[in-house]
Amino acid sequence: MEYCTLKNGIKLIYEHRPSDVTSFCIGFNAGAVDEGNTFHFGTAHALEHMISKGTLHKTENEINTAFDDIFGFENAMTNFPYTIYYGSCLRENLNAALELYSDILLNPLFPGKGFKEEMDIICEELKEWQGDLYQNCEDTLFRNSFKNRRIKEIIIGSEKSIRSITLDEIKKFYKAFYRPDNCVISFSSSLDFELICNLVEKYFSDWKQNSTVFKRDSEIFYEKNIPGTYRNKLAGIEGTKIQYIFDISSLKEEEFKAFLLFNEAFGEGTSSFLFNEIRTKNAAAYEIGSHVKNEPGIKLFSINMGTSKEKVERSIYTINELIHKIKNDKSYFNNENILKMSKRIKIKRKLKLERSIQLCKELTTYELMYGNFKKLYDEIDGLEDISGELIYLLINKILNNPSIQIIGE
Repeated sequence: MEYCTLKNGIKLIYEHRPSDVTSFCIGFNAGAVDEGNTFHFGTAHALEHMISKGTLHKTENEINTAFDDIFGFENAMTNFPYTIYYGSCLRENLNAALELYSDILLNPLFPGKGFKEEMDIICEELKEWQGDLYQNCEDTLFRNSFKNRRIKEIIIGSEKSIRSITLDEIKKFYKAFYRPDNCVISFSSSLDFELICNLVEKYFSDWKQNSTVFKRDSEIFYEKNIPGTYRNKLAGIEGTKIQYIFDISSLKEEEFKAFLLFNEAFGEGTSSFLFNEIRTKNAAAYEIGSHVKNEPGIKLFSINMGTSKEKVERSIYTINELIHKIKNDKSYFNNENILKMSKRIKIKRKLKLERSIQLCKELTTYELMYGNFKKLYDEIDGLEDISGELIYLLINKILNNPSIQIIGE
């Protein structure tokens, strides 16, 4: 792997892979967590939509045609801590791909024509977002669990906030956060690293910092969740969705590694505690699992499941009993099982990163979120050396005072 910082501040990450396909991801430390005071909720996502509506050199139709001609796959995504643009193309098309993206990112017009229509499109996207029942359950849970944290409002905003966003606001967000010193680009390619550096310099070297700079607070505010069980009805759905969240914002690096081991045993895979108790023994759910969300601005441990309304109370009782049991039974996390969990985590991570586009996304977002792309590898290094005692200390520290959301008809 190679890493360098260009003269204007762009961070460049590269991994050589022998393939005819080159993938890359361009990311900005600019996401939904940067909204709420100066900007309406949803501004970061609205900018992602508007960035390719036309440039000084290309119309929107010409941009769309170029995307189809150059890329086998391309997409963009706004998260709470970042926004990324990514794609895969043939290695011989990388020059054209970087030329296209540099034009989009450095020379956007943000035309007034079509702005309202794009906001209409985002409102349609909002309906699809809300139609995802697991997403709906999580969004409702965040709304009920927090009073001040940004995650109490969904990434793309409510219809009211989306309709309140102005084109000038989008331009202001762009000027504040779309800067070379706030940008990371990762590549997976068989092309020579020096050649890629030269291409990035060719198309991005004239990109200078804007005079308007908004700096994100180094310490994101982590309000504690409001514990309790929340019940909300949603007409027309089959079954019931349940989600728990626990705060993990206090975890230090070594503790996070230990918690990954716990999560692997507790809610990952068909041999996990959750799967065994909820599905295998009680036939209460088709899908159930747990997840560690360590992104800045989120930092939560969650349990998710779908069940029938008749089995809701039994399922919650079973999960609570399981948590109580694992807190008090110190027999499981011995050296043998820790080694087993560490191997499971490592193979899943390696399989995930086999896809070149996924590798680029992870390298870029880790550099943006933690200031160190190597954390992608370091956080699963030495898992087998974690002590069972540390895992049990963390279980008893973290698995308290959950917020529980139940969404049903």
